[in-house]
Amino acid sequence: MSVLAGMAADKLDRILFGKFEFYPAAGELHCQGAKVKLQEQPLEILRLLIEHPAELVTRDELRQKVWHSDTFVDFDHGINNAIKRLREALGDTAETPHYVETLPRRGYRFIGKI
Repeated sequence: MSVLAGMAADKLDRILFGKFEFYPAAGELHCQGAKVKLQEQPLEILRLLIEHPAELVTRDELRQKVWHSDTFVDFDHGINNAIKRLREALGDTAETPHYVETLPRRGYRFIGKI
């Protein structure tokens, strides 16, 4: 069972995975000590994925938790872009994922070792 199971990521000071450090309360991602520029939505997606390591987080769950109900955007496009930006920041790809795995038409899963 994961250390994070049942615990909100923002209750932890720092989460380490690979060469990255995620500071949930500050909403910051660092790579080998340097802050990684990342927008709010990719950071929120990372937080949700880390809160449920190795578990499927559906696209609908992402839509509900990352975009507010009064937001009117093309969610599929928004999620795709946010995942793309998150992967770029992590040096990850959909083809050979180290951290964010795609489950086609279903959602995503955090597969990095925490």
